[in-house]
Amino acid sequence: MEGGPPAADTEMAEAQPDPQQTAAPAAAAPAAGGIESIPATLSHGGRFIQYNIFGNIFEVTAKYKPPIMPIGKGAYGIVCSALNSETNEHVAIKKIANAFDNKIDAKRTLREIKLLRHMDHENYFLYQILRGLKYIHSANVLHRDLKPSNLLLNANCDLKICDFGLARVTSETDFMTEYVVTRWYRAPELLLNSSDYTAAIDVWSVGCIFMELMDRKPLFPGRDHVHQLRLLIELIGTPSEAELGFLNENAKKYICQLPRYQRQSFTEKFPNVHPSAIDLVEKMLTFDPRQRITVEDALAHPYLGSLHDISDEPVCMSPFSFDFEQHALTEGQMKELIYQEALAFNPEYRQQ
Repeated sequence: MEGGPPAADTEMAEAQPDPQQTAAPAAAAPAAGGIESIPATLSHGGRFIQYNIFGNIFEVTAKYKPPIMPIGKGAYGIVCSALNSETNEHVAIKKIANAFDNKIDAKRTLREIKLLRHMDHENYFLYQILRGLKYIHSANVLHRDLKPSNLLLNANCDLKICDFGLARVTSETDFMTEYVVTRWYRAPELLLNSSDYTAAIDVWSVGCIFMELMDRKPLFPGRDHVHQLRLLIELIGTPSEAELGFLNENAKKYICQLPRYQRQSFTEKFPNVHPSAIDLVEKMLTFDPRQRITVEDALAHPYLGSLHDISDEPVCMSPFSFDFEQHALTEGQMKELIYQEALAFNPEYRQQ
């Protein structure tokens, strides 16, 4: 809850925004004249700053440095982005006008605030990603394109993995040559054109997503293929000869001709991240996929100890078959197969 002197029937709540949401940079002076014609004035002896946004007064403590930028407006209120100068975190602040005029709406506000406070832990989302990935891998399938935009959240903070358009069977190498994984979340073995990759590529992607959740920005925002590889080696260090064993000779030669980098200390680079979380992400972001932590072991890591329950982490009882991709299908055959899939979801439309 944002403290201070909001109007008697107004509630303001602060939450961490989506890590993919770009927030405005902080201005130099707390009493600056706002941005995009949004007035900004000091109040209460300089302890608070007032903004007039869409005709509504936003009054926040001075720790939220200008500019305060509107990012959303709905039936229940207005949401703005701001920078918390004390923690250097971008946050979203929601103002709910007339919050206590209706008891049902007031209860909804209370529920939202309680949920935000309860779910203010990256491990909860990480656990759900890994739990879903365990099921996917148990079906003998690699997702191959894990990234924040392929993770869906509902109002209850339930997470679902989506977009299986690049998914492939884990035991077939025929499928291993086409483009996979958005560059920023791509494992080293993919950057180095290894055709014999495993489920470890998904674990690397989860490690990048996890770090992005905690640091509020992409970990390896490479501009191109070469820059991407350089960024990850700058952080995790130049791999040893033993760690290059899974690569072909050309890839080994390429790595050896690059400048050498010492491994950076994750603890020093990310001082605000819990040591147990650092330990887990370091195991996920291991250059050699043969040494990278598995999904099962990640779920059992101490960082997820309060959530891990093997009896509630199901596996798929039968492997998925990609046999339909082995045949050259006509447009008509493709339509029929998609229609049959639609009927599986809606059996009431099946013709008798």
